[in-house]
Amino acid sequence: QVQFVESGGGLVQPGGSLRLSCVASGSIFSFYAMGWYRQAPGKQRELVAIIARAGNTNYADSVKGRFTISRDNAKNTVYLQMNNLKPEDTAVYYCNTVIMGDAYWGQGTQVTVSS
Repeated sequence: QVQFVESGGGLVQPGGSLRLSCVASGSIFSFYAMGWYRQAPGKQRELVAIIARAGNTNYADSVKGRFTISRDNAKNTVYLQMNNLKPEDTAVYYCNTVIMGDAYWGQGTQVTVSS
């Protein structure tokens, strides 16, 4: 069983920055790709960024050049550095992995971008 705890969300003005963290339980963290997703009110959950076990990354077009995903396998932690935040980035952000076909999600952390 894998469990995640996200943190780092909050209220920030447009143009500001936040750094989200997701700490995973268990010793298998380093073997799997990790992703950050988000869900805005009334919208479907969408992939924001993903990082493979080897460290290669991929981003949604809407966040390219502004967000950076990284991981520290020694700390069982994946990060999402978010810069130049926009009101449309407002959402609940979740970390995720898929192990043997089963998806695991954290409880989410709220990010609100507003002046």
